[in-house]
Amino acid sequence: MPNHSSIHASPRPTRVYRLIFILASVTSLVLYLHRYTWAIIRPELAREYGYTNTELETIFSFFQFSYALGMIPSGIVCDYFGARVFLSSLIGSWSLSLVLFATGGTFATFCIARLIFGATQAGAYPSLNNVSKRWFPPSKRTTMQGFVASFAGRTGGAFAPIIMATLLMGYFGYDWRSALMIMSVVGIVLAVVFFLYHRNDPESDPRVDEAEKAIFREESQALKSQGKVLRFRQAVKNGAFRIMVSAQVANAGADIVYTSVLGSYFLSQGISLAETGIYASFPLFGGALGGFAGGILNDYLIRKTGSRKWTRRIMGSSGKAIATVCLFVAIAQDTVPGIAIGLFVVKFFSDWSQPTIWGTCTDIGGRHSGTVFSVVNMSGNVGAIIVPILLLGPLLDRFATVEIVDGVSETVTNYYPMFLVVAAGYVITSVAWLFVDASKPIDPGTDRARN
Repeated sequence: MPNHSSIHASPRPTRVYRLIFILASVTSLVLYLHRYTWAIIRPELAREYGYTNTELETIFSFFQFSYALGMIPSGIVCDYFGARVFLSSLIGSWSLSLVLFATGGTFATFCIARLIFGATQAGAYPSLNNVSKRWFPPSKRTTMQGFVASFAGRTGGAFAPIIMATLLMGYFGYDWRSALMIMSVVGIVLAVVFFLYHRNDPESDPRVDEAEKAIFREESQALKSQGKVLRFRQAVKNGAFRIMVSAQVANAGADIVYTSVLGSYFLSQGISLAETGIYASFPLFGGALGGFAGGILNDYLIRKTGSRKWTRRIMGSSGKAIATVCLFVAIAQDTVPGIAIGLFVVKFFSDWSQPTIWGTCTDIGGRHSGTVFSVVNMSGNVGAIIVPILLLGPLLDRFATVEIVDGVSETVTNYYPMFLVVAAGYVITSVAWLFVDASKPIDPGTDRARN
């Protein structure tokens, strides 16, 4: 039996660990690849059906409703049964929901398809958080989480407008429906591959040898001392848990503009759909690099300082504070490339706090890290529901005017108030993280199970 310190040593990478890491990364990439197709679908629906901003945000938010409601049940199911069957089923189901959206043609069918899409994507990140806890070594876990959740995910989101608008619609000439169905095939293939090659943990994987299993065995035994289901009465007594739940409302509410409105915003700058696909990807590439850097910095600072409490606080707060300042610099630029580069920097700093959220969930959650993450992420989706429906849609319609351009009537929208909402969300999140203490787990009796 290895001593306690041995579980914190970095194991020598193996093909199995690499395979699990690749599967987790590709899952995150495809999840965002599919989710961020909305940036291109939104202006196409406005053009084809004449929907208002409020109607478009309503269709968009049906995803957030089911995504939020499905988050906690999904985390509990995954913590109880494991990720293999559950996550592979989710990947296939959300990919098929894209086909349903593409074949719909009414406001109601678009809303229903988005509802199914949200419900099936709800369990993905709680499941990947569970995978990170069971498969990734503690000393490098936040780095891995940063790569999977932020770098891989945001990279998928960045490529979504490029693949859909610039390549499939611009270069090959497909309409948005055909392009969306083509992209769904990628997810269906991934679902099959994930089921064939993933296992719930090293102990249940015959490809992992005994020496490698020993790396995780002590932590695994400590986690088994916790109940299979999180006791929510105990969870709400944890200060870090309460603050993260509240802060995530503002955080996700601010960042939802990159999913919902960004394509329309860049199109409003007078560029083509193909160009929009490229420039709309800039902020997501920034988020990808920022998330990866944030994961590395988290683990580096924890090793150097020995303090999870202050490392998580500094990383969680500083990124949002810097992003707020950069946001106003970005939108003050007078060229589209300048705006895109500015938003790249904004998302770099905003998203370097993303691995901090994952890491803190595993810090305080132990065996229940998937459930804890699902609660925190669900609270974020409350913000992602409130902001588009109650703020973004009505606000954009309020600041939209009809103008005659070359004899043609056009609706021109002022997006500056939208960015004020984003800045406010960043400031609230930055302040909240100064009070998070990741050194206190929800179950104090299982400190040795904490990463």
